[in-house]
Amino acid sequence: LWGLYISPDLDTVTYTLAGIANPETGWGLAGDTFAGLGMLERYGRDPWFRLGDMDTVTHVLRTQMLADGRTLTEATADLAGALGIQSRILPMSNQPVETVVHTAEGTLAFQDYFVRRRHGDRVTGVSFNGIDVASATPEALEALGEAAVILFCPSNPFVSIGPILALPGISGVLERSRAVKVAVSPIVGGEALKGPAADMLDSMGHEVSAFGVAALYQGTLNGIVIDRADVALAPRIEALGMEVEVADTVMTTRESRRALADIVFDLCARLGTPVVREEARQ
Repeated sequence: LWGLYISPDLDTVTYTLAGIANPETGWGLAGDTFAGLGMLERYGRDPWFRLGDMDTVTHVLRTQMLADGRTLTEATADLAGALGIQSRILPMSNQPVETVVHTAEGTLAFQDYFVRRRHGDRVTGVSFNGIDVASATPEALEALGEAAVILFCPSNPFVSIGPILALPGISGVLERSRAVKVAVSPIVGGEALKGPAADMLDSMGHEVSAFGVAALYQGTLNGIVIDRADVALAPRIEALGMEVEVADTVMTTRESRRALADIVFDLCARLGTPVVREEARQ
């Protein structure tokens, strides 16, 4: 957008681990200002994608590093390191892959659908431009191959987890990996806590429930954590061949996030992989 290379998921992870994310929106930076967008409006542009002034600096630097020949993996590590983050944040690929959604109104770029149109269109399918020529990075493949646990976060299975699983090379390394693979359901009581995951499950012909999510990952997961509101679904999910843990999965505070992490670690231990908790928390 405006010539800038923007990676929203990478940035949200980076800002969160750095302790500077905006807790009210779930994206962007706490305390950011938006004077730049006001200037865009004065120039007659529509600032429908709300980039804060500090957030924009991230994209300017990333775009500059890529123009200078750095890979996206290198640029991500540089930005994270400057913010004092010790964890490795790895993009799935150094090549651009664009998520597009198919609707009755036509094919839409994901951010156009999600932000400009407020995910109000009924989605009939999802595809990924560039996926056929992109490749997983050696760093991502190595990390997955060496991992003791691979956690599928409670994100949209179609447009957040889906692009990663669709990338050539990823499915193979997941199949060969001996890691415990566990997910946390993004659907609670038949609804998504935020975003269009529930609407997408419905419009693309899947059950709108934790079971519907589990069915999408059948054959990949060893276990899944579902909310207490969905305890009745546990036997059906177990019939798919995965262990089920029932817990409070709605994370509203740092303490509730830590509590859910502990539950995930306990499930991993039951499935055969004890996790060193303090290292994992860091």
